Amino acid sequence: MGLPWYRVHTVVLNDPGRLISVHIMHTALVAGWAGSMALYELAVFDPSDPVLDPMWRQGMRDYNESGYLELRRRGRGTYCVFWLVLLSSYLALVYWDLEIFCDERTGKPSLDLPKIFGIHLFLSGLACFGFGAFHVTGLYGPGIWVSDPYGLTGKVQSVNPAWGVEGFDPFVPGGIASHHIAAGTLGILAGLFHLSVRPPQRLYKGLRMGNIETVLSSSIAAVFFAAFVVAGTMWYGSATTPRSNYLVPLVINGIRDTSNKKYIEELVLAFYDYIGNNPAKGGLFRAGSMDSGDGIAVGWLGHPIFRDKEGRELFVRRMPTFFETFPVVLVDGDGIVRADVPFRRAESKYSVEQVGVTVEFYGGELNGVSYSDPATVKKYARRAQLGEIFELDRATLKSDGVFRSSPRGWFTFGHASFALLFFFGHIWHGARTLFRDVFAGIDPDLDAQVEFGTFQKIGDPTTRRQVV
Repeated sequence: MGLPWYRVHTVVLNDPGRLISVHIMHTALVAGWAGSMALYELAVFDPSDPVLDPMWRQGMRDYNESGYLELRRRGRGTYCVFWLVLLSSYLALVYWDLEIFCDERTGKPSLDLPKIFGIHLFLSGLACFGFGAFHVTGLYGPGIWVSDPYGLTGKVQSVNPAWGVEGFDPFVPGGIASHHIAAGTLGILAGLFHLSVRPPQRLYKGLRMGNIETVLSSSIAAVFFAAFVVAGTMWYGSATTPRSNYLVPLVINGIRDTSNKKYIEELVLAFYDYIGNNPAKGGLFRAGSMDSGDGIAVGWLGHPIFRDKEGRELFVRRMPTFFETFPVVLVDGDGIVRADVPFRRAESKYSVEQVGVTVEFYGGELNGVSYSDPATVKKYARRAQLGEIFELDRATLKSDGVFRSSPRGWFTFGHASFALLFFFGHIWHGARTLFRDVFAGIDPDLDAQVEFGTFQKIGDPTTRRQVV
């Protein structure tokens, strides 16, 4: 009888060399995929307008925080890693019967899993501590990318560790350094502990430390924990997920004219206040970049100010994120409805024509321009529902006008989905390991029942022999 497809992994169950080989190959595939995606995105990326058409608007799924040169560097670097890891996988596959994989006493293949756990914990703790103490702080490294909340002044800089309560604020970069130093120190000490102290027999048997599926279950736990963390920080924002990409600050810092620099900054801030750039807008099952939905932004028309004939300033009620259509309603500063675009004009009391609404623009291409024509006022009122008003080119990409989700949304959805999958995998393999005997139908009292000579009738506890 053939094995089901998911049982083929048993061929490496008692083969440490090939077990390592297939896991290294998996790492190589991930690195190769990352390099391929970086080079693909490099080929399709248009760097001509980093302010209104940044990488994340163009659907750069994997490197939307990177710059053009960074994309090239990462593409080459990940391909180098891919080939190195690929070769090391073949090396482990060929030299599978090393002495390190054999028990010194019996000469048979075996793995000292508690010792291996200690080695991995020590090495990962060392890497974690080194990243926080040297790379992030700039002591022996470049530092990290630090940006302001609006993504205008980002740059690579060294960061001092934050050891107070402020270090727990996800938007404080100092917490990255301090947490890596603290977690790395804990990992190093725990690794040394597991290398020098053997587990007691009851704990070893109770946690099934000799079973390779225990390793699989606990390893999956580390992965799903990390996936949940990055999904949360990407969606809700943190110091590790700045909204700027590298090119915007370079453009702003490269402008010598103060007035132009201020205009670019206003343009970036206005662009963030447009519903089409909301990460939660658009459906996950609409393929394509954000530019394929509402189009490529080519200019900011300005900030519209609406007024009625009595001179009151009116505000267009914004469309909520999860709506596709919304009634046009204009309210005053107290939230009282003063004008609208009615569904039934015969019964209207607050129509733009009746109330005498006008619109005037401040900033942008229509700076200082005002309109009193009802048709034009209603056109800009409809567009003001979506936030700041931008001129959008739909012809170039044949954009269909249906909003797409942002790379931020895709990243969160993907990592949360895989985190849940790995969480259930952790529970599944952990349960298989801990309750292996139960799943196999072996009762703890079975030994006594089938022991030769204990019962007159084998397996019948009511016929126990009497000791004379």
